[in-house]
This record gives sequence, C-alpha cells and structure tokens, in this order.
Amino acid sequence: MERDFLYDTEEMTKVRYVSFFTEHGRFDLALIRTDRFFGKTLVLDMQKSVFAIIGDDDLEEEHYLEEVFQLTPEEATSLHSFLREVID
Repeated sequence: MERDFLYDTEEMTKVRYVSFFTEHGRFDLALIRTDRFFGKTLVLDMQKSVFAIIGDDDLEEEHYLEEVFQLTPEEATSLHSFLREVID
C-alpha cells in the first residue's frame, strides 16, 4: 500500500497522569507536554475518551471546557480550576 506522509516524527514528551475528584465529579486525565503544539498541553479525559489541546487562551474561552469535555457547568469549573494551576 502506498502512503503519502505529511509528517512522521518522534520526540521526547512529558506525561502526567492525574486522577482527582470534587463534589461535582471525578477526573482521570493524562496531560501531555510536547513542543508540537506551540506550548499548549494535550489533555486527555480517559473516562470519556475525549481530548483537547489546551493553552491559557483556551481556558479564557467561555464554555470551552463544557463543550469539549461534555461537562456540566459545575464540572467545568472544577476542571478549569485544576488546569489553571498546571497549564502555563
């Protein structure tokens, strides 16, 4: 089979796995730091099998986390608070 690659690269990444709960829900996340996404972090929600590339600018966007991670407003507030601490 013939393939036309747009890119095929390898790099070292830093991965942080974190699981926590609040009164509004539980979160099981993988946070992947790489040079690939212009300083943003790849955030994977391992419970829901959804992910997003998130930086400070994305955290400022109203309802962004609710839409991407399919969260209630209360859950999104909890996740936003955590990501605000770990994403620079």
